[in-house]
Amino acid sequence: ESHAPLTRACAAHMSALFDFKSFITTVLLFICTCTYVKLRAPTLLDAHRTGFRGVFWKASRIGERLSPWVGVACMYMAAQTLFGF
Repeated sequence: ESHAPLTRACAAHMSALFDFKSFITTVLLFICTCTYVKLRAPTLLDAHRTGFRGVFWKASRIGERLSPWVGVACMYMAAQTLFGF
């Protein structure tokens, strides 16, 4: 209990990589954004399937193939953010 103020101070400065809810939200937004970019401008992602730029292509592929599941996850995260489940 003597570390409670320190714990609250550290929690206030956590990045999205250390908070699970924020991490999942960031990953979902990344997948949705990459999928949207690929649908609007496919040449931006199709030419770069390997290396660092391949991560964007892979994320768009996940969004295309698992779109119902990604959509459900996005709606769940939105409800959790808005209503605090």
